[in-house]
Amino acid sequence: MPKVTFYRSGDDSDIVEADTGVTVMRAAIENGVQGIVGECGGQAMCATCHVFVREPYLHKLPPIDDDEDEMLDCTATPRDARRSRLGCQLTLGVELEEVEVDVPEFQV
Repeated sequence: MPKVTFYRSGDDSDIVEADTGVTVMRAAIENGVQGIVGECGGQAMCATCHVFVREPYLHKLPPIDDDEDEMLDCTATPRDARRSRLGCQLTLGVELEEVEVDVPEFQV
């Protein structure tokens, strides 16, 4: 079962297991992870599921498409050119069986 570790400021973290095919955003929402809002429900239209993917997992991610890239310019916490992604665009599965992300301080 895929696993996501969400790190927040300080030493707070949540480790969540999710079914294959679930997005990082949906895993957070369904498990009450603080700091992930997912206001648009996963349509890459609000940037409230912004996360910073930790370095060891970057090579496993799909490329950023134009819609995600545009939304990342609208995040409440400034984007990191290398690590920022929308959790709704990261699907857990064979390619991304485990991932660790930092949750921004602000989403809205």
